[in-house]
Amino acid sequence: MSTTGGRFLTGSTMGHVLRMTLSGTAGITFLFVVDAANLFWISSLGETRLVAAVGFAFALQYFSISFGIGLMIATTALVSRAIGKDQRQEARRLAASCLVISVLLQTLVALSMVIFRHELVALTGAQGETAELTARYLLLTLPSLPIMAVGMIGGATLRAEGDAFRAMLTTMGPGAVAVILDPFFIVLLNMQLDGAALAFWFSRLSMASISLFFVIKTHNLLAKPKVKHVKETLCPFSKIAGPTILTQLATPFGSYLLTTVIAGFGDSAVAAWAVINRLTVLAFGGIFSLSGAVGGIFGQNFGAGKVDRILTTYRDAIIFCVGYPMLIWAILMGLNGTIIRIFRVDAEGAGIIWAFTHVGAGAFVFTGMMFVANAAFNNLGRPVYSTLINWTREGVISLPLALWFASVYGASGVVYAQAVVAVLIGVPVTFWGLRYIQRTAKISSALGNARAANF
Repeated sequence: MSTTGGRFLTGSTMGHVLRMTLSGTAGITFLFVVDAANLFWISSLGETRLVAAVGFAFALQYFSISFGIGLMIATTALVSRAIGKDQRQEARRLAASCLVISVLLQTLVALSMVIFRHELVALTGAQGETAELTARYLLLTLPSLPIMAVGMIGGATLRAEGDAFRAMLTTMGPGAVAVILDPFFIVLLNMQLDGAALAFWFSRLSMASISLFFVIKTHNLLAKPKVKHVKETLCPFSKIAGPTILTQLATPFGSYLLTTVIAGFGDSAVAAWAVINRLTVLAFGGIFSLSGAVGGIFGQNFGAGKVDRILTTYRDAIIFCVGYPMLIWAILMGLNGTIIRIFRVDAEGAGIIWAFTHVGAGAFVFTGMMFVANAAFNNLGRPVYSTLINWTREGVISLPLALWFASVYGASGVVYAQAVVAVLIGVPVTFWGLRYIQRTAKISSALGNARAANF
């Protein structure tokens, strides 16, 4: 099943972008369909505090998941470059070492968050019984992070290889498990949040198993881990993973800040915010998968020195970022009433959801563009640029605008603020990414001419 060199080095770049992104979209969308179904079964119990607890927990879980995404991006960058250079054995060693490092780091993250879970929950603004429910849910789900790391790194390795279909299955398989188990544990056995947590474990275990099977049996792309190789990989991995993790953590940090603003409007607003968070990742799975999908294309062509294909990949990804969100935006506007009925939000929550479906969703055109630029920086040797971009967005601009819009428009103002921030950041960053790739092309061309002249 493996190929000599990289499969992204030839053929239509738009074809590669669409194949990797749409397969990634199918996988991540199905996974978050499951998450939305989880929220649906919880909301069907008719207790707002349970839905709010899931919302508060999501704000904190987002940190750990984003940490894992940073590790996944670093793995894709390193492994895809080795494949682009046709260094298959090196790619196998890198995949194994990245897996070991990621599991160890996620174990530390899980342990830290479990120990300080009550303090972390208090920081979100959760109070009373809702806070206790949130802390219990975190205690039950956070220890599964190392297992999730195995699944995520396995999926990253498959994307680096260019196996879009099997990378998709690493998320769809676990999603199918959760679809079956959620209603059984949550409703039929009346385990409520405990049932949701138990289904969570089974889902992540299946994700790890499926991804390892494909990486090892199908592609033989995982060497036996050795301490020597792990030590050798630690430095190049850290150079990408360090700033990339900081980049990824900016988003949950911003989400946490916005959750604290929303929390000031009560549990009804937080419950609606939980619904919006699920809708976001469900409806815009294509945007969230885009960065990881094109990362392998950038990485293989960067490793092979084909900078012209990097430029066309960037262009094609931007085109995708315009068409896809516009279509989803129109669909969400049409489904606004249905969404409100399904999740049984009250009048206040309905206003917040309307703000998202009619205004906030449209801004994902610009959010997607920012993700593409970040993918280019991460895989072309400048991950620190992505760190600067995301922390400017989430740590500097988002909170002041959210507070101001909330003072004018209430809880819905937080959604409007997110849309404004997406435009303010997305437009200039898109041009910055383009200029960086163009400069890289010029430098590569100059070096090539110099080598030819010397020869």
